[in-house]
Amino acid sequence: MAGVPLERLCIHQVTLMQCGFADGLECLARHGVPMTAIWHEKLEETGVAAARRALTDTQVEAVALCVGGTMAIGDAAERASQIELTRRRIESCAELGIESLLMLTGGLGTGETDLLAARLNALEGFCSVVPEARAAGVRLVLEPLHPMVCGFRSVISTLSAACDFLDELDADDATGVALDTYALWWDLNLPHDIRRAAPRLHHLHVSDWLADTTDLRLDRGMPGDGLIDNRAIRRAVEDAGFRGPVEIEIFSKRRWWRESPDEVVSEIVQRTSELV
Repeated sequence: MAGVPLERLCIHQVTLMQCGFADGLECLARHGVPMTAIWHEKLEETGVAAARRALTDTQVEAVALCVGGTMAIGDAAERASQIELTRRRIESCAELGIESLLMLTGGLGTGETDLLAARLNALEGFCSVVPEARAAGVRLVLEPLHPMVCGFRSVISTLSAACDFLDELDADDATGVALDTYALWWDLNLPHDIRRAAPRLHHLHVSDWLADTTDLRLDRGMPGDGLIDNRAIRRAVEDAGFRGPVEIEIFSKRRWWRESPDEVVSEIVQRTSELV
């Protein structure tokens, strides 16, 4: 299996957290990387109008906005606030011509222990924003996360659970699922779940799990530096019919966010062509 060709490579803005909105896009353009996913913090810093200009000037395509509101957490007022946040980000996607809004359910609120109730809260929240997403032509893409962050990031921890959630939602025209290798590499049922999720699979996120990781969220590795067989996972999703971009998403506070952006992008281009 050949590595990832440059025309299918997407590098998320969060991978270049050391850059401003426009600077990061210009760096990607210098290296011929055609796609990115927008990070909400960077969009809020620069504003939609300036973001649109930067995307147009660099000709880098934004395939997704990360992320919507976390609608599982807190009391009714807090969840309502997250629903409104999601609606605003749907609007931002529509204004920028972005087809996907990545979604996390959120974890458990302070003092809460009921996972099922949290999942039901998230489902209710999704149901409330699907009509707006559908009308705007924006797909809500659910991303399950590693079970070690279940308590504070996502009460959906497997691809199978994500499919169950979307079965309940019953809105496949306006929803989908993302597979993040960092979140799901450990699951021995992943090949089976990929086949089940195939019609709903819209995004493939790639990084690596460092054997000596020091932070569950902010110490991801560059592909090839850790324990994940990213090529095997890519092969499985492509065997199931996936033909979308391969998206590099590296949260790396202690390593890659400290490096020169051009060096980071150059390393990603080389490694994805050889290892992913």
